[in-house]
Amino acid sequence: MGQAQLHIDLSALQANWTGLDAKSGAGVETAATVKANGYGLGVGPVAKALADAGARRFFVAVAEEGAALRAALGPDLPIHVYGGHMQGDAELISGANLIPMLNAPEQVQRHRAALPDHPYGVQLDTGMNRLGMEALDWAALAPDLLAGPCALVMSHLACADEPDHPMNAQQLAEFRRMTDGTGIARSLSATGGVLLGPDYHFDMTRPGIGLYGGQPYGDARAVVRLSIPVIQTRSVTKGETVGYGNSFTAPRDMRVATIAAGYADGIHRALSGKATLWHGTTPCPLLGRVSMDLLTIDVSALDHPPEMLDLLCPQQGVDDIADMIHTIGYEILTSLGQRYKRIYI
Repeated sequence: MGQAQLHIDLSALQANWTGLDAKSGAGVETAATVKANGYGLGVGPVAKALADAGARRFFVAVAEEGAALRAALGPDLPIHVYGGHMQGDAELISGANLIPMLNAPEQVQRHRAALPDHPYGVQLDTGMNRLGMEALDWAALAPDLLAGPCALVMSHLACADEPDHPMNAQQLAEFRRMTDGTGIARSLSATGGVLLGPDYHFDMTRPGIGLYGGQPYGDARAVVRLSIPVIQTRSVTKGETVGYGNSFTAPRDMRVATIAAGYADGIHRALSGKATLWHGTTPCPLLGRVSMDLLTIDVSALDHPPEMLDLLCPQQGVDDIADMIHTIGYEILTSLGQRYKRIYI
């Protein structure tokens, strides 16, 4: 079989949700963010597993994602759309019973005109300057918005993965200033905010990356294992080169395995010459460049030709890979390609 296998441990996913839920008080609801197709792992199986664990509210990025989630999840549980109500979304929002998080006055006007009685939430900008209603617009529109079928008022922290960053306290104070006394359920925190403590929890938290095994949730269980089949193993003698551009020259006689994955599968080309794959507990370095469909791996330390090598495994998680190329685990996880056979455990 030439197809790489992405093993997805749904029990670990559930344990991560339960762990993050336990870090909030009894009166705080723990939702689940499942945007980007469940962070690349498959929104249907992921959301169903989280619902079985106890999640009763879900967040996606855009209405199209919400409609796909609704088809997988069934009619009952609330689904919020971070991107709000975009032009042309009315049919999706109504048909899939989605809750758009309105971000700006034009979205308020659009939603009120198209779906005047349909529930919505409001997203506020507390200093990140990405999505959310500005303070002056909120002050003008709040009386009307809070009187309608408003399900939630939220904002988003810019620096929650840095607990001592002054931006956290600044945004917390601004969120309180904008929302105290509204009487509407409030949410400020994703995974990083959960870990900042109860001052940041309000009525609901919305963890994302921590559910899938990523930082900053240090107690997270690993959710994914990526096993890549070996197509061919060959001997390479000292002085021979491997891969595009002759970028690796063998310093000694070696055994080299060619395996079936590459940058078309989300294994970043920047990992060329940097990554390590694993056979059990034995490290096997990547040689030369990452190409579209293939990687070449030093398996000289093994006493027999391997059938599979692991890129993600207990020895090496998404954040370890991210650190090699100065990015974040989110990017590694959501880049995992569609050619992998996803196996749910």
